[in-house]
Amino acid sequence: MTIPTIDLINGTSIPQLGFGVFQVPPPETADTVLKAFEVGYRHIDTAQMYENEAGVGQAIRDAGIPREELYITSKLNNGFHRPEDAERSLAETLERLGLEQIDLFLIHWPLPTLYDGDYVSTWQTLASFVEDGRAASVGVSNFQPDHLDRIVDETGVVPVVNQVEVHPLFANEAVRAANARHGVKTEAWSPIAQGAVNDDATIGAVAQRLGRSPAQVTLRWHVQRGDIVFPKSVNVDRMRQNFEIFDFELSADDMAALDGLDRGEDGRTGPHPDRFDHVPA
Repeated sequence: MTIPTIDLINGTSIPQLGFGVFQVPPPETADTVLKAFEVGYRHIDTAQMYENEAGVGQAIRDAGIPREELYITSKLNNGFHRPEDAERSLAETLERLGLEQIDLFLIHWPLPTLYDGDYVSTWQTLASFVEDGRAASVGVSNFQPDHLDRIVDETGVVPVVNQVEVHPLFANEAVRAANARHGVKTEAWSPIAQGAVNDDATIGAVAQRLGRSPAQVTLRWHVQRGDIVFPKSVNVDRMRQNFEIFDFELSADDMAALDGLDRGEDGRTGPHPDRFDHVPA
């Protein structure tokens, strides 16, 4: 099955479906990613804070898949926002992954209450990684509309993506609209609301009628909206199920039904980006 690609503002493209390794234990990461490769995934999303980049790198080496067929994303640790720390940490990420260039590198969180509110210099540093060839693209994660406006206004550099919490219970439309205004593509983390979609009656009814799982219906909703998604599972059957979302479509009524599940802030499962200030020890 061919995974569609999304064109990014800098002229590159990204597979619309990927595989996330958030909370995959480091000792299990290489084996888990190898299984994902066997299913057909070629887009892997990791982060310095996940502490499993080395496992992703091992899987890349063991799989023997041509580098040009892979798309690898990682994210800057919250403790490394100062330019000199970001510089050092990217070098360490590339070493752990065994890559000379990363396809996409993100600021993981804006942390507006830390670093004297300065995430602009961090963004300028990431932009330099594209200039020196160590990153093909750079972007952000968990940026609110005002965060996004600020970095674009002050640097003139537009992120290719903004990776934020999005799912039917929390559509995060204000952020998606800000992304669209700047030409930034939306990547959806927690795309199935940490499994909550499995218990939703509306999604369940659509899934039953189509002979699909609630997760498949939800991921298909994302795809038809233009979101980039990377579900995570260590179970091979669920990996395969999450991969098989391009051979059916949701009707306009189905899409509207899932759109109607948005609870606004009450549907958010993760921390609010305006207040999140965790820095790993």
